Amino acid sequence: MEPLGLVVHGKAEPFSAALRSLVNNPRYSDVCFVVGQERQEVFAHRCLLACRCNFFQRLLGTEPGPGVPSPVVLSTVPTEAFLAVLEFLYTNSVKLQRHSVAVTFGLGPLQERCVAFIEAHSQEALRSQGFLELSAAALLPLLRSDKLCVDEAELVRAARSWARVGAAVLERPVAEVAAPVVKELRLALLAPAELSALEEQNRQEPLIPAEQIVEAWKCHALRRGDEARGAPCRRRRGTLPREHHRFLDLSFK
Repeated sequence: MEPLGLVVHGKAEPFSAALRSLVNNPRYSDVCFVVGQERQEVFAHRCLLACRCNFFQRLLGTEPGPGVPSPVVLSTVPTEAFLAVLEFLYTNSVKLQRHSVAVTFGLGPLQERCVAFIEAHSQEALRSQGFLELSAAALLPLLRSDKLCVDEAELVRAARSWARVGAAVLERPVAEVAAPVVKELRLALLAPAELSALEEQNRQEPLIPAEQIVEAWKCHALRRGDEARGAPCRRRRGTLPREHHRFLDLSFK
């Protein structure tokens, strides 16, 4: 049996700085992306992207042919967001701006860190312009979180504001824009008066499918936690207590 060798750790900061210097650096680059509507060229290194991210592993899986490889066109990805993703892949850290996202590339660790930050600063995040500019894919993991420090009534209002902005930008109905995410709202947590008010507002400006509101009313009618467990009525960290919650018999997870 060979004796264990001595493990020597170098300083992390110089290593990270050296790798950061390679981000969008044409020197030694072997892949070029054409990114965003402005068609900006971004240079990268095939082996590093492929070993760090399954998305790029699939995208860059085939060996380039002889000569200069053709650029990879990513016209729907904002350049700022793409550069942020590259910086994270190269250095395992990144300073995010409000337009920077990671959902498209399936970067689990980066997504988890972003969600954890929003969970800890829920009130500020929901009131920010950046929240209104999230994609549906980015909003979904937030609405699925039990750890948001916000009450459900405020979360419903935030989702409506988000859908209104999306509807204006995409020139589509609010309900159509909201459809991928509103199913994650936990309407059964609302008190009957709040649910009635939401139902009336929903008639004037459709946001939530009627059957989802009906399911929330069923949780109120049954008043039995065992029957309600299949419904989205688990409390979040920021859920304000209401009298009917004792019937749900579901504590914060």
